[in-house]
Amino acid sequence: MKRIVVTVVGADRVGIIAGVTTGLAQQQINVLTVSQTIVDGIFNMVLMCDMDGAPHTLAEIQQAMGRVGETLGVEVRVQLADVFYAMHRI
Repeated sequence: MKRIVVTVVGADRVGIIAGVTTGLAQQQINVLTVSQTIVDGIFNMVLMCDMDGAPHTLAEIQQAMGRVGETLGVEVRVQLADVFYAMHRI
């Protein structure tokens, strides 16, 4: 399984979860887990996903999801899970 971590941050509004998960589905990426919070109107979501079935490269997925984020008015980042864990190790 090739895992990626998708992070989403921005001002809360209707449709963020739907837009992000639709974008992932269009890339044939399976969502494994979702953690989402809203603090003082700031939306924050982390998704653990499997990109084994995706026909595109990580760079192509990053670009596509970046465009999804622009459309939704939020920042969407996609990283390999191993890189994400290494960067956030305490």
